[in-house]
Amino acid sequence: MSINSALISATSGLLAQSSAIAGISDNIANVNTVGFRRNLTDFTALVQLQDAATTFNAGGVQAETRQAVSQQGTLQATASSTDLAIAGDGFFVVSATADPLQADSEVAFTRAGSFLPNADGFLQNTAGFFLQAIPIPADGSVVVNPGDLTQLQPINIAGIAGAAEATSSITFNANLSAAIQPSAAAATFNSLTNNLSSGAITPDFQRSVQFFDSLGGQRTLTLSFLRTDPTLPGNAANEFIAEATIEPAGDIVTGAGLDGASGQIASGRVRFTSTGAFDPVNSTFPLTLGFLDSANTAPLGPNDVQFAAATGVAGQSITLNFGGDGIARGLTQFDTDSTLISTQVDGAVFGALAGIEVSPSGEVIAQFANGITSTIAQIPLATFVNPDGLTAGPGGVFLTSPDSGPFNIQIAGTGAVGQIAGSTLEASNVDLASEFSGLIIPQQAYTASARIISTADELLDELLQLAL
Repeated sequence: MSINSALISATSGLLAQSSAIAGISDNIANVNTVGFRRNLTDFTALVQLQDAATTFNAGGVQAETRQAVSQQGTLQATASSTDLAIAGDGFFVVSATADPLQADSEVAFTRAGSFLPNADGFLQNTAGFFLQAIPIPADGSVVVNPGDLTQLQPINIAGIAGAAEATSSITFNANLSAAIQPSAAAATFNSLTNNLSSGAITPDFQRSVQFFDSLGGQRTLTLSFLRTDPTLPGNAANEFIAEATIEPAGDIVTGAGLDGASGQIASGRVRFTSTGAFDPVNSTFPLTLGFLDSANTAPLGPNDVQFAAATGVAGQSITLNFGGDGIARGLTQFDTDSTLISTQVDGAVFGALAGIEVSPSGEVIAQFANGITSTIAQIPLATFVNPDGLTAGPGGVFLTSPDSGPFNIQIAGTGAVGQIAGSTLEASNVDLASEFSGLIIPQQAYTASARIISTADELLDELLQLAL
């Protein structure tokens, strides 16, 4: 009967419009929820088969609610470096537990990047989900398998105790006076039987510089210079005997050719051009100082230097930058006073973790109090062919579905993948003005459906009166 179908159709209208109002209500309630995606309600007409050309049976309406997952929310700056947002396409990969991912069922995807370290040091957002990333191996390389979630692990910053950095380069900016006259001792000096640090011979110029070992310990390197007599055989003009020693001397052991008792680690000669620049081609002083590991047990070769076993430090190689012709800084010989202008030494003492920073490509960079930075993890982003087809889960996460297609793990900023913004959160993509204005239409439709029910009820009453 047409009146019955009108009653049923109006009832479906009440249900459909109430779903639309519920969706709008949820949008308004989550207007300040980080990464929330607004609900959209679509209506579909239900068509009934008609039994005669002169009557019509109403089919009603059906509501289907979906989320605007692919719509970008506004990015808002925050004070926390672990607050993360995505500018563009992609989702953070998260898990409900801090255990490493072992199966696809444990993973979820979210745009809610309000991550903070929990009591155990794991980065966890306000909904309780743990951020997943790819650990950086010792060689610093990152290989991303687009379909493999087992490569991901939760980020834990509690285990980052600190860092030290061994010195690898020393720039020595100094001038050796061209006015220095060769001393009498220089004529009989033999670097194989004596050294400039013994005290028996006074160098014409001597300065010390601090450097750092692999454990962040400070060690002293002393460079000494003695002018040679160019009138004697084997000597040249603009030439100095040079020597490098380390203090304390007991921290090293040496091979043949070096005086280990005095801490001598290198000796030779440095020459200068007629324009006062350092001449590396005709100099014999080694510009690379190598130290073997303290755990080395192999016999030392000629001129080898090894850290003593008691130090427990790793081997290292230090490049001495003395400059050269056409280089504005370094070791020079001009007719002015001998002086140390400056030294530049890389490396650092031990420094505790001072903070965490995330780059646009998703690199998690640990910053230490001594100025050292270290990349500890790579945060990838997951993309989908149809992100609007994802299934919403509790806590602002999404799960894969047949409509979304499979996930694809990629580095942020590559291809069509968005970039990660640190110290930033993505706001809800709900627009309050649109929601309140959009509330009027389903409200009026709900009222109209209710009126139809009242009208159909009156018609049925009239029909019943005819039967009396």
